[in-house]
Amino acid sequence: MKKIKTPAELKSLRKSIADKVDTNKVNILICKSTGCSAFGADSIIEEFKNEIRKKGLGKKIEVKITGCHGFCERGPIVVIQPKGIFYQRCKSEDIPEIISKTLIKGEVIERLLYIDPVTGKRIIYEKDVPFYNRQKRLVFEHSGKIDPTNIEDYMVVGGYSALAKVLSGMAPDKVIDEVKKAGLRGRGGAGFPTGIKWETARKQPGNTKYVICNADEGDPGAYMDRSIMESNPHSVIEGMIIGAYAIGATEGWMYVRNEYPLAVTYTTKAIEQAKDMGFLGQDIFGSGFSFDIKIAKGAGAFVCGEETSLIASIEGKRGMPKQRPPFPAQKGLFGKPTNINNVETWATVPIIIEKGSQWYADIGTKTSKGTKIFSLVGKVQNTGLVEVPMGTTLNEVVFDIGGGAPKGKKVKAVQTGGPSGGCIPRKLFNLPVDYESLTQAGAIMGSGGMIVMDERDCMVNVAKYFLDFTMEESCGKCTPCREGTLRLMEMLEGITQGLGTMEDIDKLIEMSETIKESSLCGLGQTAPNPVLTTIKYFRDEYEAHITQKKCPAKVCKPLITFRVDDEKCNGCGRCRLVCPVEAVEGAKKELHKILQDKCIKCGTCFDRCKFDAIIVE
Repeated sequence: MKKIKTPAELKSLRKSIADKVDTNKVNILICKSTGCSAFGADSIIEEFKNEIRKKGLGKKIEVKITGCHGFCERGPIVVIQPKGIFYQRCKSEDIPEIISKTLIKGEVIERLLYIDPVTGKRIIYEKDVPFYNRQKRLVFEHSGKIDPTNIEDYMVVGGYSALAKVLSGMAPDKVIDEVKKAGLRGRGGAGFPTGIKWETARKQPGNTKYVICNADEGDPGAYMDRSIMESNPHSVIEGMIIGAYAIGATEGWMYVRNEYPLAVTYTTKAIEQAKDMGFLGQDIFGSGFSFDIKIAKGAGAFVCGEETSLIASIEGKRGMPKQRPPFPAQKGLFGKPTNINNVETWATVPIIIEKGSQWYADIGTKTSKGTKIFSLVGKVQNTGLVEVPMGTTLNEVVFDIGGGAPKGKKVKAVQTGGPSGGCIPRKLFNLPVDYESLTQAGAIMGSGGMIVMDERDCMVNVAKYFLDFTMEESCGKCTPCREGTLRLMEMLEGITQGLGTMEDIDKLIEMSETIKESSLCGLGQTAPNPVLTTIKYFRDEYEAHITQKKCPAKVCKPLITFRVDDEKCNGCGRCRLVCPVEAVEGAKKELHKILQDKCIKCGTCFDRCKFDAIIVE
């Protein structure tokens, strides 16, 4: 393939690619992200291809593999263009019917349509699905529409135009100035101003500098970065090239956790394609600027999401944090100035360059600009990836887009910022989602994980769950994090077992504050957040565990009892048959009884009973 040497050549090639597109063809867009693949997307793709071949429809219909459409709870997703018919939860056995009815006869298959839980109406077109039309998609604009393995798809929608703009007329300082004016803040957690970080790296002496893409996405329930790499890896690559030019770097690294095989495959292919086209390598666009990208695969240590630990891992050392300053922008990879941003930050850069800093700065709030992607998971009807302007309230995200809790349950709280974030109660859901507001509430933005909890969740147990994660992921280098999280965990364990005292609550608060103030890196400094916020907003649950020896949510096994309601039990025997330890006794059609000395409180009998005869106390 001929390398692109000038912006004019890029524009000409883009036009020739667009001219080759057969607008009369029907395009079947099939999500092949990690999530949809787990639900059988590969077999759906093959079935479509086989059926199209059998019926001789290859000249009229084209199957296009895409990345994540965002509405993950409804995968595998199939969208039929140009009409935009939206089919969800498709199976391979549905494909012959889709082809015969929808593609040949123009009929809509009712059972494959999405049903709006509010109105009860079946929705035909993707643009009308509430989950999508309440978002503002910038980074995700082309996700689910283009083939992530085809650089031409990215070019047709404007890909690498921002790079051409930069290398054909913008000085490095001008690029940095645009990013600063846009107000872009790092999307990886701390929200540090991206332009200032770039400026610091550029001002450092020396000719050797690096840029790194932090794709070590380790928060439980978070998969925004993975989705971008699986949907539009070229947007990340383009952003990295622009950033490298701005700070004067000639080499870049993408640090991706090895648990992301599809993201690694797609990104590796995208890098090869960018090299073939001349967007990576020597003398890019004839500008004299040269840059290349390597991929480093991490082993999955959560602490390697921290900048200095990540750098150590790339260097072949154990991933452990270093005292700062010096910051990576001053002395980073191999001792050279290094700029590190996460996947979403890099993917935002081309948008800012192309649209302009003022256009971007007009989105969001005064101090938090642009949009942010959240992975909305947990006890919520519409789980998936949500991109909204900064300042959007939690109410809008959880209820308007997420649809609230399923099965008529009440939303209780949302954990933002992953295991190092905080639990925000329902009463504060008018809170705008921006860096300052979340921090004031005791939480953090983090990389964008949002875990919704309902009335069935015990907040003491939630704090224990997240603390257990950070405790296990601590590198052990500093005492406050290594020993402090362990002591917090021991106290929480005691409380959930009915062994806690009221003094333990004060001890939890005091020790948490000490750990936050004295830990070496961000992991330890934020690890106590779930403990502090659950005590702050749900202290009554802690007190119930301690004084009443009861778990209000009926989650903590040592504090609950299962028994049979004499008036509702009809002796059907379901509970007895499913009990794994034979703790239920009783003859068929006679009153059953749970033997407390044998019951392991697994809840299987409760789940299986159709007559609400099992009571949890």
